[in-house]
Amino acid sequence: MASLARVLEDLWAVIEARKREPSADSWTSRLIADPTLAAKKLGEEAVETALAAVRGDKAAVAAESADLIYHWLALLAAVGVSPEAVAAELSARAGRSGLEEKASRP
Repeated sequence: MASLARVLEDLWAVIEARKREPSADSWTSRLIADPTLAAKKLGEEAVETALAAVRGDKAAVAAESADLIYHWLALLAAVGVSPEAVAAELSARAGRSGLEEKASRP
């Protein structure tokens, strides 16, 4: 079984390749070219993931989470944010309570 980190790295590599060399028949290329579409799809997949969790359907949560992560990465590519920028933000928050971090936001 591949590690999540490895799968995400491989998926990001494919998305970056589609960004460098768009293809007319590629869903990934369409998402990257249209950040609004990518954002809408991300929202749709987030709702579907949440609904699967509410139903207690573990298989659906896993499947919808895969869709969610894919669309999240496509959105990052569409708006020019790297996964490393997200990792840096998460690292900066490490060691702080989630409630404390949220309260510090303007």
